[in-house]
Amino acid sequence: VQPSKIQEFALPLLLMEPPTNLIAQSQSGTGKTAAFVLAMLSRVVVENAWPQCICLAPTYELAMQIGEVVNKIGQFMPELRVHYAVKGTKATRGQKLTEQIVIGTPGKMIDYVTKLQMFDPAKILCLVLDEADVMMSQQGHQDLSYRIYNEIERASMSVQTMLFSATFEDGVIQFANRIIRNPVTVTLRKNEQSLPNIKQYYVECLNREAKYEAVVNLYSGLTIASAIIFCHTRLSAAWLAARMKEKGHEVALLHGEMTVEDRARSIEAFKDGAYKVLVTTNVCARGIDVSQVTVVINYDPPVQYNDFNTPDFETYIHRIGRTGRFGKAGIAINFVDTKSALGVIKKIEAHFEKEIVKLDPGDMEQLEAIEKD
Repeated sequence: VQPSKIQEFALPLLLMEPPTNLIAQSQSGTGKTAAFVLAMLSRVVVENAWPQCICLAPTYELAMQIGEVVNKIGQFMPELRVHYAVKGTKATRGQKLTEQIVIGTPGKMIDYVTKLQMFDPAKILCLVLDEADVMMSQQGHQDLSYRIYNEIERASMSVQTMLFSATFEDGVIQFANRIIRNPVTVTLRKNEQSLPNIKQYYVECLNREAKYEAVVNLYSGLTIASAIIFCHTRLSAAWLAARMKEKGHEVALLHGEMTVEDRARSIEAFKDGAYKVLVTTNVCARGIDVSQVTVVINYDPPVQYNDFNTPDFETYIHRIGRTGRFGKAGIAINFVDTKSALGVIKKIEAHFEKEIVKLDPGDMEQLEAIEKD
């Protein structure tokens, strides 16, 4: 198997002695998790029963998924163990961790480092910040990540820091440069950022009802192995999932108000193929790696939460990146039911310098042509 671009470039750097700090732009689906997991495993001394590598991720789902990759790649290191610093994990002051790798979200991890003192920051060899752009956009995560980094950096002379981000807006660069000393930086060109192996389309709809009809038409016109449909709110996600279930479609639902257990169950059922469609909100734009997803539908285009006319470019990339994993072909379809939504799609097209083609979901010939290309 050929290494991906990010693996080819980053792995030699990450495995070098003395350790090199890295800031890398890399979408999910490009093999970055395997790259930083290999770097972590190359530093870990499994005989030492204490935390040596810390990995920060913005969501519970992504933390668990990184853990799966650690267990898969580290399967021949029987003493290797992973601890999850996530919602629902019980932790008490004075408890000392014996696992070598700790993966978690910033809110829980800061408690481990400061209040609960569950590991010695001086013994940390690797610190990974995954999906840094997402952590920055979430309330408080940026500040918490900075504090965690400071605690570890102050205590450990030899810590290697790796930061990964799908997009490289100014805020991300400032954050990265503020916390990482003498990094090597790897970035993508604009037209490479929008995942060239994913064909992007938009469909004009008159209203919400027409959007629902368009989903049904697309579903009958495309041979979909698996699809994810992104909605702007959990109410519209629940409404759409209920409508599709009424029509006899097997649909899983996922949103942030669900319990961690229900979220995990939905994702597992979708991964196992019990459901062909997952209807979700942005909670799921990250950390869902299902190789059989062939179509992503943006039922509502991704916009800034305080301005519906301004696109959220990071979320767009994360959403469409659920398909086309590891260079495979994928299809992304954007629904547009207002002038403002059309404007958002046109801005996304201009930003990534990649055409988003108009599609008629009722035109079987055009749908067949999409799949042949």
